[in-house]
Amino acid sequence: MTMLEAVRPSRRGLLKGAAGAVLLGFHLPSRQAAAQGATAASPPELNAWVVIHPDNRVVLRMAKAEMGQGVRTGLAQMFAEEMHCDWLKLSTEYVTPGQSLARNRVWGNFLTAGSQGIRSSQEIVRKGGAAARMMLIEAAAVRWGVPAAECSAKDSVITHAGSRRTLRYAEVVTEASRRTPPTDVPLKDPAEWAVIGKPLPRLDTADKTTGRLVYGQDLRMPGMLIAVPKRCPVFGGTVKSFDAAAVSGMAGVRHVLKVGDAAVAVVADTFWQAKTALDALPVEWDNGENSGVSSETISAMLDEGLTAPEAFIGNQQGDARAAIAGAVRRVEATYSYPYQNHAPMEPMNATVVWTSSRCDVWCPTQNGEAALAAAAQAAGLPQTACDIHRLDLGGGFGRRTVHDWLADAVLIARQVPGIPIKTMWTREEDMVQGRYHPVTKCRLAAGLDAKNRIVGLHMRISGQSILSTAFPGGLQNGRDPVQFQGLNPSGAESAIGYTFPNLLIDHAMRNPHVPAHFWRGVNHNQNAIYLECFLDEVAHATNQDPLALRRSLMVNHPKHLAVLNAVAERIGWGTPSPAGIHRGIAQQMGFGSYVAAAAEVSVSDRGQLRVHRIVAATDCGHAVNPRQIEMQVEGSFVYGLSAMLYGACTVKDGAIEQTNFDTYNVMRIDEMPEVETIVVPSGGFWGGVGEPTIMVAAPAVLNAVFAGTGRRIRDMPLGDQLRQRT
Repeated sequence: MTMLEAVRPSRRGLLKGAAGAVLLGFHLPSRQAAAQGATAASPPELNAWVVIHPDNRVVLRMAKAEMGQGVRTGLAQMFAEEMHCDWLKLSTEYVTPGQSLARNRVWGNFLTAGSQGIRSSQEIVRKGGAAARMMLIEAAAVRWGVPAAECSAKDSVITHAGSRRTLRYAEVVTEASRRTPPTDVPLKDPAEWAVIGKPLPRLDTADKTTGRLVYGQDLRMPGMLIAVPKRCPVFGGTVKSFDAAAVSGMAGVRHVLKVGDAAVAVVADTFWQAKTALDALPVEWDNGENSGVSSETISAMLDEGLTAPEAFIGNQQGDARAAIAGAVRRVEATYSYPYQNHAPMEPMNATVVWTSSRCDVWCPTQNGEAALAAAAQAAGLPQTACDIHRLDLGGGFGRRTVHDWLADAVLIARQVPGIPIKTMWTREEDMVQGRYHPVTKCRLAAGLDAKNRIVGLHMRISGQSILSTAFPGGLQNGRDPVQFQGLNPSGAESAIGYTFPNLLIDHAMRNPHVPAHFWRGVNHNQNAIYLECFLDEVAHATNQDPLALRRSLMVNHPKHLAVLNAVAERIGWGTPSPAGIHRGIAQQMGFGSYVAAAAEVSVSDRGQLRVHRIVAATDCGHAVNPRQIEMQVEGSFVYGLSAMLYGACTVKDGAIEQTNFDTYNVMRIDEMPEVETIVVPSGGFWGGVGEPTIMVAAPAVLNAVFAGTGRRIRDMPLGDQLRQRT
């Protein structure tokens, strides 16, 4: 069954679902069923990862979500590398978390976040392909009565070396499916890779181009109704009352509902009818104790944290306070970073069919297993009676790893049982009911000796902890380890790239009521600005070249230094830049990868910034698809530069003020710089590529802005600060 068939069920299938379970999505036969032979309608599975059709088409089953980052193609490349299947006849389909639950989580973790889509699945997917190839070869060898060692596979065809006989995979898949899967599954040495590392075209481009790809917003079902919800604008507030009778007679309106304690919804025949009625619905909110919170009160809370005596320590070496106190010279600065919205192009949505015995959900999610848990809880049913049928995401960026929107969709469907209810958030609701990039401030102080060497550095971060709201169980004795991304003393994920004789990086946790969450790049975004821009401040205050200062601190960090040197060489650092063009540089390690950026900018007499060029270097260990890495780097710069230029959510009377793209601006095409991507895979590890370069885009540009104007931008976003020069 194709994905299109799975999300566009027959009327007969829908009626079956209304009476009991909704049986949609592709079928995963048990090994016993597979051993009974394949049919055209239900080809046998070779293992949990592989289905082979009679026409020799190979299907890879995916647990990870595709949201534009290319994980579908990357996973397919790793699978094809080991299975030796015909790339032109390889496709993918999603498995559901319910199916995985029924099979003891054979597909592993469904979470697609933190640039983990490839690296967290690479081994299990490659072994799935290698095991399938081994089973097919063994089945062919048995049929021919020859040793398996005399057989090889290429492009979904098995060949016996001695007789030159051949068999297509489809011709032996039934026998192969009866074999016991191998327990020892060797993988190729990277030196032998023929598919991994190649810039193959993406598998989903054609369907996106033709419109065949179905997103959550596109989903249609017979008898479907549309629900549009609205929650209390102040987080923590509730519904006091609403007048359903005032809108019940409007065109297309079927139901006016209360959703939990904090929301209302209108269910109608169409989205526009539901939205129109919702806009007209008289609702009285109880905004609660947070109604007096504003950006100003939050700022004051963070200011207090900058000098508070107590803070969680993230990185400490020596005695930084004493070294700074005894230094010949001191450099200080304070930076700030605001709330930011994920703002995916596709607002939150989910389609739900609920009955007293079954709940099925069709939605775009970054974590199918978490979505299943949220749906089951809201449905009042065990997880075994629920399932999540995943669709490609029209943007995620971390927002779709949390499922408040899904829980509300299920609560709405529970009140209209047996009918497909598609809950669709408006853009305005998506903006004001987000889970936001955390708000923080950072005060930095560096002590210098007589030779202008840094003898001590103290970074005090004051602000919101993501884990406190998103995953309190991840706190370590109250400390949020995620807060120190890119600043950790060591580790394979996000280690600092500099060595200081005395260092203290600490965090005064201050949590306003606005919920914080993982936002593409997470805390690397502000941490890179804080450290990389401040190092530039130290360099300019001491008349040192910013690159030379960094190099002097990176003797013990060769991989960090390698990407920094790569962008410096490509941008022409140390050589004269074109007239009116100014350069900035930055580096960081995050999500297991080493990245650096060098930017060229100009600023007009009126303070108009133009980013002309950014060179970015990435060492992600193994590069699965260099072209996809280039696309991810380019896309990450759109996201990172949009945040630097415009991204800020402000709070008034306890509520988020920005309600659409007219007040929450993003980069336009004519603002996009030329991007040059340098992929420098050093091998031996698997790093991410979807997020890391976001974090170096902004500091590289901000450092270039200072080089051209002498003005330090310490408060994000930049906005019109350059136009307000005195």
